[in-house]
This record gives sequence, C-alpha cells and structure tokens, in this order.
Amino acid sequence: MDDGRLMAQEASNLNLIGTELVVLSACETGLGEVRGEGLYGLQRAFLEAGAQRVITTLWQIDDEATRELMVSFYQGWLRRRGREGVDEVFNRTLRVFRQKHPHPYYWGAFVIMR
Repeated sequence: MDDGRLMAQEASNLNLIGTELVVLSACETGLGEVRGEGLYGLQRAFLEAGAQRVITTLWQIDDEATRELMVSFYQGWLRRRGREGVDEVFNRTLRVFRQKHPHPYYWGAFVIMR
C-alpha cells in the first residue's frame, strides 16, 4: 500500500539505469543504518537502483542556505560546459557558496556518493 513515503527498499527497486544524478537535499538523507555490508539507507538504495551519483546530507541543514546552494547548483548544471560532470559543477558551486557562507555548517553536510 502506498503511504506517500519512499523507503530505501522501494527506491532500490526503481530502474534508474542511465540516471546521472539523484539529489536528496533534505536533512540527514546521507544517514542510514549499519548492516552486514556497510551503511544502508536512501543513498545506497538509489545507487543500487542504477543512479551514477547521489548528493546527500549528513546532518540538519539550514533551509534557506540549502535553497540558495541548490538553486546555484542547478543553474550551474544547466549551464555546464562541454563534458563537465556532476563533481566539477558541484565543487565549483561549493567554492563560490563558501565565500558567502564560510562556516562548514552551511555546506559541509553535502556529499556526493558514487
């Protein structure tokens, strides 16, 4: 039955082959629980489903700063040059963002998983 919540098991059953990027920019989306073969959570489920990269967060994040960061990232993604990949665009976005928000609280929670 669909309860409106996407669980890791459901996400892992999606067909995301060819999906370059999944972004989970809500609080603590990079967390999970440790099971036999390591950390299991939404980030791993999307990778298992075929996504090439997943951007997640490791702790509670500031809503307004996150909105600003994600808008800037998506704008950069749409304007990317040539074969520039997710890592390059995201790292460039973070460099610019860190000039305005130097404290790691605002940007340090974001990680790219492969």
